[in-house]
Amino acid sequence: MDNQFIIFRLREVAEAVTQIEQQNDRIKNVLCVLRGYLQVDEDFPITEQGGLLTQFNYEQTDRAEILEFTQKEISEMPKQFKTLFKTNGVRAHVRKRIRNNSVSFEIRLRSDGYNISASGITLAEAKAKFIQKLNDAQNGKKPVAPNVPKAFDKFAMYYFETFRKRKVKSTTYAKDLVRLKKHILPVFENMQLKDITPQQCQELIDRLINEGKSKTAEDVFSLMNCTLKMAIKHNIIAHNPLDIVIHEKHERKHGKALTIDEERFLLQTAQEPYKTVFAIALFTGIRPNEYSTVRITETMIYANNSKRHNGKVEIKRIPITPMLRPYISGDTIMPGINLDKIRNEFKSIIGNGHKLYDLRTTFYTRCQMFGVSSAARDEFVGHSSGELANTYTDLPDDYLIQEGNKLNY
Repeated sequence: MDNQFIIFRLREVAEAVTQIEQQNDRIKNVLCVLRGYLQVDEDFPITEQGGLLTQFNYEQTDRAEILEFTQKEISEMPKQFKTLFKTNGVRAHVRKRIRNNSVSFEIRLRSDGYNISASGITLAEAKAKFIQKLNDAQNGKKPVAPNVPKAFDKFAMYYFETFRKRKVKSTTYAKDLVRLKKHILPVFENMQLKDITPQQCQELIDRLINEGKSKTAEDVFSLMNCTLKMAIKHNIIAHNPLDIVIHEKHERKHGKALTIDEERFLLQTAQEPYKTVFAIALFTGIRPNEYSTVRITETMIYANNSKRHNGKVEIKRIPITPMLRPYISGDTIMPGINLDKIRNEFKSIIGNGHKLYDLRTTFYTRCQMFGVSSAARDEFVGHSSGELANTYTDLPDDYLIQEGNKLNY
């Protein structure tokens, strides 16, 4: 038999097989599309669609459309997805949103435990992002927020300006910014966040402690910890290098109360307007940074509680006690003196290692010494009694005045 004839017939058989396979693929594709239409509402619920959906031939429809990828696009997918898409084992649904004058496309895949979604202002952009997310899913990567810097210095400023500024008081924010620029940025500069090691962090903390700056070391650790945790939440890094860094908690030195003799000496020696300032601070326990917010009435002194964050304003109430009454009257106004001048005047009179904040410690100590209730004392000094207690406690003025009258020595 002529070999050419055999080869010709074999080619005919091969072409027939190819045609059968192609026809089978078409049948599978049609079945897949039909199944997709039956289940599309599961992927794009009507309540979620919110906007005009259109097919790719731009005919108006209320259903999402089954998306086909080109062979080139399928070749860019991870192996397990490439096989599934080629055999129509999974479905990717696409919808076009039209809102006012803006248009966007969303592609979604829900199959084999995957829930992958990508959007773009063009179909090509949505497809490219979708394929990238397929690859990320295979590699175990989480999507990173767009336009978020990944270098430490730029990310730290992004965190400060976007989040920290809203969370802390403006004075705290300013101090944190100084610590960041003075102690942290010179070490890490524009390093990629993922390249920062526990050893580098440990060396920074150790150096500050060895320089006798244990308080600064604690503040720097806390600031870096907040920044790196935010990087984790943005999926830029998976682990916090500070988790294994050893640092000792700084032992804070609390204020030292004045003795009753020192208290009397201060008020006998001070001249106006400092005498009024010292008397109010000594017998109300307000913090130095709250002096400028003091409001005086016949029976009460009001001041802003500076330890409330997120823009919340809380007013403290302190009754005019028998100890304070001789120094003020209803028309007294808190003298507007520069805080540094008040500190210098206080040191020039008292000295002995005392600081202005000790007047607050003295008031707190006197409340304990003379039996002022803890609830009233916390109201006076602006301490939190816990979220639940703060919510359900509203002490009346006459009760606070009654407790304040115990301060008579």
